[in-house]
Amino acid sequence: MAECTHDCSTCSQKCDKASLIEPQNKASNVKHVIGVVSGKGGVGKSLVTSMLAVTMQRRGYKTAILDADITGPSIPKSFGLKHGTVEGSELGMFPPKTKTGIEVMSVNLLIDDETKPVVWRGPVIAGTVKQFWTDVVWNEVDYMFVDMPPGTGDVPLTVFQSLPLDGIVIVSSPQELVSMIVEKAVNMAALMDVKVLGLVENYSYIVCPDCGKVIRPYGESRIDELANERGTTVLAKLPIDPSLASLCDKGVIELFEGDYLEHAADVIEKSLS
Repeated sequence: MAECTHDCSTCSQKCDKASLIEPQNKASNVKHVIGVVSGKGGVGKSLVTSMLAVTMQRRGYKTAILDADITGPSIPKSFGLKHGTVEGSELGMFPPKTKTGIEVMSVNLLIDDETKPVVWRGPVIAGTVKQFWTDVVWNEVDYMFVDMPPGTGDVPLTVFQSLPLDGIVIVSSPQELVSMIVEKAVNMAALMDVKVLGLVENYSYIVCPDCGKVIRPYGESRIDELANERGTTVLAKLPIDPSLASLCDKGVIELFEGDYLEHAADVIEKSLS
């Protein structure tokens, strides 16, 4: 048998998927792992990851975020977490907690300057993601959300193969081009035998603050049609809401108001119960 390249798309071998899964830290107890993916950058994937974790935490679950976007980490900023807050022992690293108790691990918590670029090659980045799973002591976690970098490259492939994903949430925006890229993410999930829990469309509309009129700056959405074609569901359509951006900038995303992702939470609960 040829040496494994970990690229299932070019491989004719029928590997046992379970054999590729990395064990979680012996001191961890993570029950469900959900990947949050996007076909391209800039669609609000990290925002959706943060809001999903907050929404599930508000429902009484213990949640965590593994920030797998190693070269573009933004999760700590949204929650007001700073570097130097990660402690460790012979058991591994202990993820810091947000104000409401969400556990977070991100490369930006490990470097002394959050603006310093992470200039690493793919194998090193993929290895770091694995270490965030195997070398971090995640406590009692009901739902872990993995914020992945955009696309279908090294890191998404590593997460799909190495972490025990229960499913993924795909984030998109209304442009026709993005719809095409969403299909790539759906196809990758099918290739890797990972369940698509549903689609979240960000930047779906704007509500005029004066008259309340709904404006769709990118035109009519195709998300419902795409979901039907792919046999999945639409979890949410998020508006362009300046208040959400402001909360992220201030590091207080846990204060967001609204029921934006309540239906998504319902689907996650039902699918993974």
